[in-house]
Amino acid sequence: MSKSTVERPVDRPGQTIAGTLRRHGRHIISNWIRELALLPVIVLLLVIGAFVNPAFLTANNFINVAQESAALGTVVVAETLILLTGKFDLSLQSTYGLAPMVGAWLIVSKEGQGLGTQWNPLIGIAIVLLVGLVVGAFNGFMVIKLGFNAFIFTLAVLILLAGIQVGIVSGRTIYFLPDAYIYLGSQYLFGIPVSVWVTGVIFLLAALFLRYHRVGRAIYAIGGNTEAARAAGIHVDRVRIGVFIVASFLAALAGLMTAGQVVAVTASQGNNLIFQVFAAAVIGGISLDGGRGRMVGALTGVILLALVQNILILSQVQTFWIDAANGLIILIALGLARLIGTERA
Repeated sequence: MSKSTVERPVDRPGQTIAGTLRRHGRHIISNWIRELALLPVIVLLLVIGAFVNPAFLTANNFINVAQESAALGTVVVAETLILLTGKFDLSLQSTYGLAPMVGAWLIVSKEGQGLGTQWNPLIGIAIVLLVGLVVGAFNGFMVIKLGFNAFIFTLAVLILLAGIQVGIVSGRTIYFLPDAYIYLGSQYLFGIPVSVWVTGVIFLLAALFLRYHRVGRAIYAIGGNTEAARAAGIHVDRVRIGVFIVASFLAALAGLMTAGQVVAVTASQGNNLIFQVFAAAVIGGISLDGGRGRMVGALTGVILLALVQNILILSQVQTFWIDAANGLIILIALGLARLIGTERA
């Protein structure tokens, strides 16, 4: 060996393992900090709400807030799954409105503005979910297999389905819904609305699926780098189409929750819902570029929006200011995301 040769230190196995564990630990901590970044804001909202109205910090109020945001939370889960793959689906808003409208239309008498066929309510529920599956499969096939732009195509589908929703009932509201049809949105279990229990389970299952199931991990891989995921042997198209189908199914289920809550299906059900969905997802840390974000973040986004809306309502603020507040929240969230580098230009 020549004198000019410089000997380099060799890492001991123990040192290498310890370093890897430290880096992994720091990564986990940073992820949790990012996902739970909204918690201080939520605590601040709780304090503000307590000063705004004494009824804010009551069990009944929080139960009402949870019930009113349950359907939104379910659609947020649906949209989050699609966003993680790097795609969009704006038509979830119209699936949320059309699916329960079609089901109710077929099971309600003419006196209740239905078609008069008066099918079994369970068949109506099955039709609601079937509409969601069909719309999701159609969107997935057209966007993934035929290459249509996801934003433009699903916007067109949103408009189409919204027109059908209004047209089949001539803009009227369907009443006299059977008990079985409204069960999901109207009944309580242990003092908590059934819709809240269902939404909580959906969030939990989605979080576990994304964290531990191979398809869930594949969703992150696809959103992070589609070509790399394809090269790794992941069936990219199959996973993406499957996500579109599941998301649309969840939107239809959420529409059924709302129909049960108001004990009717209106021709306007779902209007402007997609804006709240994206607001909750974005402020919850879900990347519009795909591959980044977790369900716990999306859940905190839903909670934050629900609290803001509840405080504004208790303050007797008019509805259009609530819409403006949602828009402002999105802008602030996007600005913060750009500052901390979680969104690309």
